Amino acid sequence: MTTTPGTSRPDVEVRRSKRRRRTVSAYREGDRIVVLIPASLSRRQEAEWVETMVARVEKAEARRRPSNDDLMERARTLSRTWLEGRAVPATVRWVDNQRSRWGSCTPLDRSIRLSQRLQEMPAWVVDYVLVHELAHLIEAGHNDRFWAWVTRYPDCERAKAWLDGYSAGARLESSAVPAV
Repeated sequence: MTTTPGTSRPDVEVRRSKRRRRTVSAYREGDRIVVLIPASLSRRQEAEWVETMVARVEKAEARRRPSNDDLMERARTLSRTWLEGRAVPATVRWVDNQRSRWGSCTPLDRSIRLSQRLQEMPAWVVDYVLVHELAHLIEAGHNDRFWAWVTRYPDCERAKAWLDGYSAGARLESSAVPAV
């Protein structure tokens, strides 16, 4: 079962198992949700379980996903901790239109945008991208002064390597730094 492009429902794959007797489970696999059901369920029961399990997965994901307000608070904390409080963003928010960048910053209006692709990544990776974008509020370019600020974040190199590995694995354009 898959959904029509343009709908708000994710793609769903139903896997029936003859060995599965009573349990139903679901998990995220890439861009789709996989629902595992017993082969003995009727189509009506399948549809009911798919609805229930997709809702459970989405609810669990929403609990783990920081809101824009949470991002702003996290940015303030990171600025105080690693950037002497000098980076003061006006807005920090998730966006869904960044396919080749992890984040972007507009120093003129002090706005920071993070790709929604980061929402499923470890917090220390998201923190690195936030520090990277916050540093642009102090130093606009990618010069030595900019990197001196960014490398204050202790997981900087590990996060850059993680993003590189993710990009390579996802067959995205790889770079040592998130494109900004």
